[in-house]
Amino acid sequence: MAFVVTEDCIRCKYMDCVEVCPIDCFFEGENMLVIHPDECISCGVCVPECSAKAILPDDHPENAKWLEHNREFSKKWPRITIPGIPPKDGDEYNGVSEKLQRFFSPKPAPR
Repeated sequence: MAFVVTEDCIRCKYMDCVEVCPIDCFFEGENMLVIHPDECISCGVCVPECSAKAILPDDHPENAKWLEHNREFSKKWPRITIPGIPPKDGDEYNGVSEKLQRFFSPKPAPR
């Protein structure tokens, strides 16, 4: 089992999870983070750090699409090892539904 980042991260991208990850398996998109599921050691230390509750185990049937999403974008986006500054309006998007269809950007984080 690995952990994956789900839709709840989109436009929130708080990044507290990045700081506690012991193996640096987070990757950063323009408005979301993902976890490389093949690198994740399933320690779970990132889960309580996510105030958007966007990090879930990949073994739940509903998370199969997020497993593939995380795998795909962890190959395209840069690895993040130090938390950046979350979006100023992130709290406004916490808990908003259908964020994948409405707000997701496939672009990597700007550098």
